[in-house]
Amino acid sequence: MDLRILRETPPWEWPRGADKEFLNLLRDGQADVSERELAAELAGDFTVINDELAHALVSIANSGEEPESLRARAVLSLGPVTEQASMHEFDDDTIPITEDTFRAIQRSLQKLHTDSDTPKEVRRRALEASVRSPEDWHRSAIAEAYSSGDESWRLTAVFCMRFVGGFDEQILEALESGNREIHYEAVCAAGDREIDAAWSHVSGLASPRQRDKSLLLAAIDSVALIRPHEAQQILFALTETDDEDIVEAAFEAIAMSEISLEDFDDEEGTEDDGYLH
Repeated sequence: MDLRILRETPPWEWPRGADKEFLNLLRDGQADVSERELAAELAGDFTVINDELAHALVSIANSGEEPESLRARAVLSLGPVTEQASMHEFDDDTIPITEDTFRAIQRSLQKLHTDSDTPKEVRRRALEASVRSPEDWHRSAIAEAYSSGDESWRLTAVFCMRFVGGFDEQILEALESGNREIHYEAVCAAGDREIDAAWSHVSGLASPRQRDKSLLLAAIDSVALIRPHEAQQILFALTETDDEDIVEAAFEAIAMSEISLEDFDDEEGTEDDGYLH
């Protein structure tokens, strides 16, 4: 089974037994590191992740004998399933791991982050993965990372601010960063946290004249979340561009903004009904 072909194949088209192939590679300490890293990356997909794969990823993440790059990749692959688990009850069939496995993942990620002997890259990734299921300790960890003076930790902190509230001021500050990656994460965070004060900056980036495509795509998503109604004019203009990725992103953001407006109208209606009765 060629993992590089699988990487370019939609997960729902992966052959049966792909999960076993990933598991075997993750457990094979003699296998090529790049192959194991690719297996770790693919193992985090919802089509294959299960308790066995999750525990194999945790085992790699916790092992000081494994290469740092592999440990970091294993940690990142645990993020999506922890986010899914935190959003739903464990009697929901959409969650591919048990509650015990979920708790074990979160304990391991916290320990990895707080242990000063853990390599920096693994510590950063542990915070980035675990924050997708927010817990009480995350707020202080993010604040410490942001104020550390270390650009890589600051980048991690701004990414994490997407998932944990209370950092609007820091996100607005990060929008002015000269670090391209931090700026990008701040744009994403401003949208996810629906920070109205970021509107002028973010809407200015959502322009056909924006040369940084990844930044433009982030701004497209964020304007739809910050001010859904005002965003539509900006987004419809972007559907006239020649770039298919931008056009697709703009239409998706328009649909998202319409859902947000419908939800707002429903909330307004609910409040009115309550008042009248």
